[in-house]
Amino acid sequence: MDEAIRIERLSKTFSNGRRALDEVALRIMPGEMVALIGASGSGKSTLMRHIAGFVPADPQPGGIDILGRPIQRDGRIVHEVRKIRSDIGFVFQQFNLVGRLPVITNVLTGLLARVPLWRSLMFRFTAPEKQAALAALAEVGIADLAWQRASTLSGGQQQRAALARTLVQGAKIILADEPIASLDPESARKVMDMLARMNRDHKLTVLVSLHQVDVAMRYCTRTVALHNGKVVYDGPSDALTPNLLRRLYGVQAAELLGEPGAESEGAAPVAGAEDAFLTSMSLSLT
Repeated sequence: MDEAIRIERLSKTFSNGRRALDEVALRIMPGEMVALIGASGSGKSTLMRHIAGFVPADPQPGGIDILGRPIQRDGRIVHEVRKIRSDIGFVFQQFNLVGRLPVITNVLTGLLARVPLWRSLMFRFTAPEKQAALAALAEVGIADLAWQRASTLSGGQQQRAALARTLVQGAKIILADEPIASLDPESARKVMDMLARMNRDHKLTVLVSLHQVDVAMRYCTRTVALHNGKVVYDGPSDALTPNLLRRLYGVQAAELLGEPGAESEGAAPVAGAEDAFLTSMSLSLT
């Protein structure tokens, strides 16, 4: 069986010389739900964006395969990236919804990589596609909000709409990049419950980046830990004791353990929702 995600010798060096990823190797099998943890600046978001084929790695031998198909090789993204990316649902920390559009339209944008270009540009969707979107919204518990403007939803509701979008997309892999960092504890619990249910009921592969070890232990049997762009741990979540985390991260372990006064990654500043949506749409169409 092909791995859902296979990474070999993945490195990324930014223009300022900072090495964000350093010879990362990783295997995730279909149907796994894996937590990716790390303190601020560990490389989690950078790794997620490379797996999705949003950005190329350093030009060196190595690459990333998605369900047995290369999405990038030796620092070059493959020409078939759009087709491969249609199997990847990317859930952003800041939801990536267009506030002025109805929730159902935001959910239907999950089809942009699969429908003809002219329909995607004109937002023309068929009755069965709209029914599929309503079913996805019902599954995440917000079908009654389908025709509201996305801007009227709470943060947790917006993130559940983003999860519904991945269901409509028909994704086989979900990459969730800090999906609960901007949410209150109750909304965060509902979103993580939803991710776990999608993993269980739809057999989706889920890689979720977190900076809360207790959440990783509660929802994922396996955790991969990054530190300074390197994989420093890959194993059972329940083996990540406070003592082990302190050995791996030093003083930064306080952030992962949620200790008082620890610096948290929090919500990074982002562009407006329309800009975020246009970025997402351009990635889907390229």
